[in-house]
Amino acid sequence: MSLEAGSIVKGIVTGITNFGAFIDLGEGKTGLIHISEVANDYVKNVNDFLKEGQALDVKVLAVGKDGKISLSAKQAEPEGKSERPYKRSVKPSRDNWKLASTEKRLVSFDDKLSNFLKESEENMKTLKSKNKNKGSRKGNGYVKKCF
Repeated sequence: MSLEAGSIVKGIVTGITNFGAFIDLGEGKTGLIHISEVANDYVKNVNDFLKEGQALDVKVLAVGKDGKISLSAKQAEPEGKSERPYKRSVKPSRDNWKLASTEKRLVSFDDKLSNFLKESEENMKTLKSKNKNKGSRKGNGYVKKCF
């Protein structure tokens, strides 16, 4: 099998590291998918997208003179196809916010921002009410603060 840049070939994931995944291309050839070429989504952990023993199509990006083969999984995928078939969307709430981040579930940026603003407003209300109560005490050395 002749590997040329731009060709799409089948491979099997043989190893996963924190910087990418090694792919067995057959005939004793192994290539590397860099973490930036695993998926169109942000990839923090390659294990969230690929598993050892998984078969997949990869695009050959380059074959170096030293024999190193650069691969891409995201460029081999057809438009619109999800890289992660088990992708779940989680609507964060005050109760499951920590659960969602610990289980590494996908939470959209808008949901994170909405949750942050909600919690921030609640914290500001609490802080203002505490400061208002402190300032209303007379004779205890407290000075009334104006907000």
